[in-house]
Amino acid sequence: MARRQCTGEYKIKPIKAEVRRRLGYPHPTRVPAGVWAQMAIGISVDEIGRARDSDVGYMRNVHPLLDLGWRRSDCLRFLAEHGLADTPKSSCVGCPFHDDGFWLALREHSPQEWTDAVAFDRAIRHGSARANADGHPLRGQFFLHRQRVPLDEVVLRPRPRAQDAPGCGPWTCPHDEPVTAGAGRGEVA
Repeated sequence: MARRQCTGEYKIKPIKAEVRRRLGYPHPTRVPAGVWAQMAIGISVDEIGRARDSDVGYMRNVHPLLDLGWRRSDCLRFLAEHGLADTPKSSCVGCPFHDDGFWLALREHSPQEWTDAVAFDRAIRHGSARANADGHPLRGQFFLHRQRVPLDEVVLRPRPRAQDAPGCGPWTCPHDEPVTAGAGRGEVA
């Protein structure tokens, strides 16, 4: 398993930058004590372990779904009742935790995103150019799919999955279990 920075780099960091901008204190300006924004984070009770306080003084996290005692199924029901039943879970296209159902739906219904995912999978094969230049090359190869083959060569076999399985949120990714190297041609990114 490689270092995963997607939550920090592509979610938390941009959110913090935008909060600072809206407060009128863009980086590197110091945010004065007592100036803060309230952040509503959509974590439901079935993923309560993901709820965290902010790590900066200018943001205070609140969790309205926890206050309501809502599960993901309550959220899905609410969205359906308000004509938003097709609201997808959030996640990065290049997340190595996607299952075959996700990859198949992406390939069939979002060809540009599929092309982007295949290109990303190919780009990570030998690690980052900066790490390689700094003398920290990869041992083995990285792949997005657990079969450890190029994404566009994977035989996708989707399985039924729970509709209320947690998705990635703005602050955390629920996929904490490590992926171990097994048979295959490399390591999972």
